[in-house]
Amino acid sequence: MIGIGGAGLSAIALYLIERGYKVTGSDRELSSFAKCVELAGGEVYIGHKSDQVLGADLVIRSSAVPEDNDEITAAQVAGIPVYKRSDFLGKLMEGFQGIAVAGTHGKTTTTAMIAWVLIALGLDPSYIIGGIANNLGASAHAGQSPQFVIEADEYDHMFLGLQPQIAVITNVEYDHPDCYPTPEDFYQAFVEFVGQLSVDGVLFVCADDTLAISLNEIAIDQGKKTLTYGLGVNPNQTKPDYLGQNLEIQENGAFAFEIICNEINLAKISLKVPGQHNVLNALAAFAVTHFLKKPPELVASALGNFSGVDRRFEIRGEIAGVVIIDDYAHHPTEIRATLSAARDRYVDQDLWVVWQPHTYSRTTLFFEEFSNSFNTADHVIVTKIYAARETPSNVEMEAELVKHMDHSDARFIAEMDQVSDYLSMHLQPGSVVLVLSAGDAQQIGSNVLEGLSQRNKELDV
Repeated sequence: MIGIGGAGLSAIALYLIERGYKVTGSDRELSSFAKCVELAGGEVYIGHKSDQVLGADLVIRSSAVPEDNDEITAAQVAGIPVYKRSDFLGKLMEGFQGIAVAGTHGKTTTTAMIAWVLIALGLDPSYIIGGIANNLGASAHAGQSPQFVIEADEYDHMFLGLQPQIAVITNVEYDHPDCYPTPEDFYQAFVEFVGQLSVDGVLFVCADDTLAISLNEIAIDQGKKTLTYGLGVNPNQTKPDYLGQNLEIQENGAFAFEIICNEINLAKISLKVPGQHNVLNALAAFAVTHFLKKPPELVASALGNFSGVDRRFEIRGEIAGVVIIDDYAHHPTEIRATLSAARDRYVDQDLWVVWQPHTYSRTTLFFEEFSNSFNTADHVIVTKIYAARETPSNVEMEAELVKHMDHSDARFIAEMDQVSDYLSMHLQPGSVVLVLSAGDAQQIGSNVLEGLSQRNKELDV
């Protein structure tokens, strides 16, 4: 597996190891995901060398790996089949009841919620999630029940290799300009995903999202069953089949709400995970499991016990009255939703946001939107862009973006150790630090906790 340290391939590796396969893989560094693979019994190589693929029956490659990678070339010369996730996952799920969760935002959490509910209700589904679910302690599992729950990633058209019996579309908002040149290209991929749903399958879509609900009409035209969920805020749509209403913020900063279906109050859910976006995620998970004929009160209880996914509003620690939170938000909509959740939970506290932009193409595309996404934060620090699969640029786009922000305290600090030092010097009791990154900036939280701890020790002396 080339790129085994990423969330996608590492989850597949864990699943295959549990099924009894011997798995080896390579990546540039030993990420936390790669460490999980090692702990499960996989063999991880640091760096890419041609002899590392020899002896494999097949090779699976990350979309981020270039075509001229030495291991890909060596596999092709040796006649070893090389698959992308889109080529492989459909084969992996054959014979299962596939439950695929797609959407620009919310798919990781929604996938984890569905898998958790089924397990909490006594089933043993297989699952592949793009993150480690706290309740499950893993990102993948090879279960014995007929259900296979999978996060259907749109990047590089991965989800077009799936043929699920149940599909969820949380929302459709343009992203990944590096592989979808236009919004129309992006939307068309979701149209094709709907076409992959089995003829006797069912599609769940969020009725609050205009583009998602348009896919509902396409599925109906294809003769497929559809069900909707939402908060009923879209004035152009009829009431969702699964309606969330009477939302109220609890003491923990998360929402409690009721679910209405066919004018019947099915359940009340009191969430642990904050943010109105998680109300929608929970509605989707409830709708799917209710369709599978699971008791509403037990589903509601399980969702109420759901404690989130790593790097999705993950509280890393608290020291000296300072709370450190990691979040994966890397799109303007996700940033605004995460900041809203932070304000719900920490109403009057000093909110610091550290944002590591992800890819030059996305930062360029959403330059204006990013500059207006941090208004509810008290302090904003922007780091150097995480290039990921793109070639680093010498243009300081980050500094220009900070200049463009209409914010009283926003600054560009390029390097992560400098950010950690700055925070350690300026944070006061009551501060909340939200680190937003789909790259490697989560180390900032660890560094700040260590710095604050050291500062406390020196004060005690």
